[in-house]
Amino acid sequence: MPRHSYTYKALNSLVGKAIHRYGMIADGDRIAVGLSGGKDSMTLLWALAERLKRVPVDYTLLPIYVDPGFPGGFAENLSMACRQMGFDLHVDYSDHGPMAHSDANRENPCFLCARMRRKRLFQIADKLGCSKLALGHNKDDVIETLFMNICYAGEISTMVPRQEFFNGRFTVIRPLAMVDENSIQRFARAQDFPRFANPCPSAGNTKRSEIKGMLQTLYRSNRKIRGNIYRAMSHVKPKYLLK
Repeated sequence: MPRHSYTYKALNSLVGKAIHRYGMIADGDRIAVGLSGGKDSMTLLWALAERLKRVPVDYTLLPIYVDPGFPGGFAENLSMACRQMGFDLHVDYSDHGPMAHSDANRENPCFLCARMRRKRLFQIADKLGCSKLALGHNKDDVIETLFMNICYAGEISTMVPRQEFFNGRFTVIRPLAMVDENSIQRFARAQDFPRFANPCPSAGNTKRSEIKGMLQTLYRSNRKIRGNIYRAMSHVKPKYLLK
């Protein structure tokens, strides 16, 4: 892919803007990068690695993949893709997926699986000497989480670009928080990132998928809506909210 293509420059500009605005990365950081095998996390690893070549801030990237334990996993192929990018992937084999989808947990398998995965990522990051965990959530994920929490949790909240856990012991950073999903899709295609089939039986059939479909309908009606919703999350008027 040409270095100075529009997609490349736009992506790096937004990643850099997010990193600077929220103080995500400091010199000497050891950053665990949570991979899922999807376009977002692969783009995240690429962008952070490429950025190392251009900025006067030195940090170390350690990609991690928690295999959920479903048949048809792709850990070996993902490891190969990481090696081609110059990284050794730390793979953790778990049974989180089947456990979350067992008869003992019929109500919300995605919530339980995600919670167990995040807990394991923190544990591995700690073992690797990392105080920061980078995740590939993008602008659309942030918006969708706002609506998920409104509709299903009865609160106005979302995932934030930089968030501390355990009294500051760990910090989760989301450098793609300002990049929309469509831009990441175009970039991933241009980079020819490998595509892995998601073996999870709940893939594409979740509450998040329903929210995504609703929002896509809104976006098609007015191209300004996505940006307006995103900006609204940092322009809150508490005076006009219920108490």
